[in-house]
Amino acid sequence: QMQLVESGGGLVQPGGSLRLSCAASGSIFSIYAMGWYRQAPGKQRELVASILSSGRTNYADSVKGRFTISRDNAKKAVYLQMNSLKPEDTAVYYCFFDGNWGQGTQVTVSS
Repeated sequence: QMQLVESGGGLVQPGGSLRLSCAASGSIFSIYAMGWYRQAPGKQRELVASILSSGRTNYADSVKGRFTISRDNAKKAVYLQMNSLKPEDTAVYYCFFDGNWGQGTQVTVSS
């Protein structure tokens, strides 16, 4: 069974940067889709970014040009580089691998 462990969340000032990481453990042959969702208080969970095994990426309009998703298949890991962070980026960020979910990591953007 796949387990996902996230890291890299925290408190950052507006305009700052954070890098989220998510690594999978367990017996895994291949992973098609990896990505990140987020959920802010009182809001629905929304897709932030995804990356397929082909390398094709998809971003929410609100993060285009600021966030970059990447993956390392050998390490069974996905990353989210977040730059120019805004207070509205504050949320719990969840990674996913083909329908499997991480436990979530808090990102807070505040001065």
